[in-house]
Formats: sequence, C-alpha cells, structure tokens
Amino acid sequence: MRVEAASGIVLLFAAIAALVWANSPAWESYFDFWHTELLVEAGLFDLHLDLREWVNDALMTIFFVVVGLEIKRELVHGELSSPRRALLPAAGAIGGMAVPALLFLALNLGAEGARGWGIPMATDIAFAIGVLSLLSRRVPFSLKVFLLALAIADDIGAILVIAVFYTDDMNFLALALAGLTLLVIIVMNRSGVRTINLYVVAGAVLWLMMEQSGIHATIAGVVLGLMAPASYFYNPQTFATAAHDMVERFRLAEETGSPEVQAGILSQLEDLTHGTEAPLDRLERALHSWVSFGIVPLFALANAGVHVSNETADAALSSPISQGVVLGLLVGKPVGIFIFTWFAVKLRLCELPTGSTWPQVFSVGMLGGIGFTVALLITDLGFDNELLVDEAKLGVLTASLAAGVLGFVFLRLTTRAPTDASSREEASSET
Repeated sequence: MRVEAASGIVLLFAAIAALVWANSPAWESYFDFWHTELLVEAGLFDLHLDLREWVNDALMTIFFVVVGLEIKRELVHGELSSPRRALLPAAGAIGGMAVPALLFLALNLGAEGARGWGIPMATDIAFAIGVLSLLSRRVPFSLKVFLLALAIADDIGAILVIAVFYTDDMNFLALALAGLTLLVIIVMNRSGVRTINLYVVAGAVLWLMMEQSGIHATIAGVVLGLMAPASYFYNPQTFATAAHDMVERFRLAEETGSPEVQAGILSQLEDLTHGTEAPLDRLERALHSWVSFGIVPLFALANAGVHVSNETADAALSSPISQGVVLGLLVGKPVGIFIFTWFAVKLRLCELPTGSTWPQVFSVGMLGGIGFTVALLITDLGFDNELLVDEAKLGVLTASLAAGVLGFVFLRLTTRAPTDASSREEASSET
C-alpha cells in the first residue's frame, strides 16, 4: 500500500508533464517523439512499432506481470482466497464494471464510439490507494484492504475484457507457438527449474508470439504472473536451524583458513534464503517498485498527453464518448460498487469490512472511478481515429480527477479522526 500510495504521486506528475508538453509551444514534438518508429527483427518476425507502442505493448507487459502476481497472491493468501472473503470485493468489482459499461453504451450504442464500452470499467490502484492514503489514519484498515482487493478483482475483469473483446485478427500459427511456449514454461515450473534467466527467455518468446497472434501482448504478462509459484521450496520452520548450522560451518572454515569451503557455504546459504521465500513474493517485491516508479509513470507520459485545442474541447464537450466515460466512471462506478455490495451484504452472503459504514463504502466506490492506467490502455485498443482517442482520454482524465477529489471529500465527511486508543489498534492491525 505504501508503494502504491507513493507511486500515485509520481504518476500524477507524469500525467501533468504529458499534458503540459502536449499543450506547450513545442506540442508537436510530443507526438513526433512518441510516434518515432523502431523496427526490431526477431527471426521470422518483424516488430514495427513506434515508441508509444513499445511502452504500451512491451513495458506494460511487465506491469501486467505484477498484476498477475498480485492476483495470484490474493487468490492464494489474500482477500480472494476463500469464497466468503472474496465475495464482497468481487461483487463490488462486478457492479463497478457492469454499470459503467451499460451507462456508456446507453449513450453510444449503435454509434462509432460503442467500441469504447470497456474504457470506464477499470480502476487505477495507484491513484485510488494514493488518495486513500491522504486519510490514512481516519479510514479503517479493513476498508483499505477492501479497496485493494476490489481493484485487483477489477483488474481480473479488465484483463478478460482486453483478451476477449479487444483482439485483432487472429494469427493461429503465432497463437499455437505461444501455447507451445507456455507448455514449456509449465514443464519447467513442474520440474522445479529455478534459473530465472531461463524464465526470462521463455517469457520473452511468449510475449513475441502473443504480439504476433492478435491478442494483446500484455496478456502474456498476466499469464506469467499467475504461473509464479506461491509456495516455498524449503520449509521456513527449518530455516533458523539450517542457517545456524551453515554459519557455524562458515566460522569453522574461517578458523582453518579454507576460503573455497567458505564460498561454498555462502552459496548454500544464499540458496537456502531464496528457497525459503516463495518465488511469487520475491518477484513481486523485486518488480513492484520498478513498475510503480518507472514503467507506469512512463506509460502516463506517453499516453496522457492530449493537445486541447478549441476544436478538441468543443468536440469532447458534445461527444457521447467523453460523456459516456465521465458518466461511467463518475456515476456508474460508485453506484455499481455500492448496489452490488449492498445486495451481497443484505443477502447475508458476506459482511461489511470491520469498522466501516455504508457512506464509507460509497466513498470508496467513488475512488474506484479513478480509471487512469488501464482505461487509457483500452482507449488505444478501442479506437483508431485520433479524434475519438482524444475525446475518450479527455473523458478519462476529467472523470479520474473529479472522482479523486469527490472521493476524498466524501471520505473526509464520513470518517472521523481516531482516538489515541483506536490509533494504536489500527497500527496493530496494519502490522
């Protein structure tokens, strides 16, 4: 949560920088730079992408690896690990996807903008958690966990939407090769192969095949994240004893002057340390900061820049696409999340997060309307016309800003500052 909150600030500055650059006197350089084409030949395949496509298709695959890791962690150990625990955030995520999509289609059904129905379905975890962190001491810890689990369940829905509904013409040969590569990775995983370089090479091949298959290449990242082992190789309960024995042997080797023996013991200790931590946890920790502070802000810099001319502004104000995105994120998200969670609780299928109230749930639903990162990605997948892309992006930026401000205000009004006793209890829960 701390990483997501801090990265939200960096992401905000990156988005502002993109908008300033795209509307500066040198605004043309912004679009010229990101449309610079870079050709890479990889065997039988040629990748002819511009810089923004390299960010969106290649670097964002690493972002989706982390998403896949987060999803698997929640499914194995977290809020989605049992049906009863998963039901409340899952119900909220379903409502938060279905209602915005329906509101968007109500304004665009039968028109050229109808393909953008998936844009208002996504929630940006970094921005939502970042706003929530501003009220950290006032918001129950259980509500923070609810928002995080809801956003991750929302990611599952967004991934399925991208894979199923935003797929180009299929290249079945490339898809078959991707399936074969995936089978190789599964065999490696089952055989206990732990050399990370082999998985990097196999993952790169899988990405290349997916890029050529017609299915968006970032789906390869999700698959790789979901395949990361969530269990450890060595029992943590025996770690202390085994490590102590190795340290004793190392000290003995030092006394007898045996540097080669010492090096071997250090190698064994390193293997023991890595093997006692689940690869899922280690990979998530290693990648999370790079993604949050590097890749996602770079994505924002490449995609948030919209040149707002009088023509663009007038078109966006009257555009059913912009209106549908704003209506979906600003109204559909909180209403959908609130109604679906309300029904789930009233049917006694689950309970409200401990210490939270219905007004707070609605406020968190408003934060769900911050749909920045994945919403911009779906915008580029949904439209080829630059004017339609700009209209949708302006809708996303406007709605996300308004949702963040309103969500903060609503939470501020519906929560009170904790007493010293409750603060200590909150800190204990977070620990």
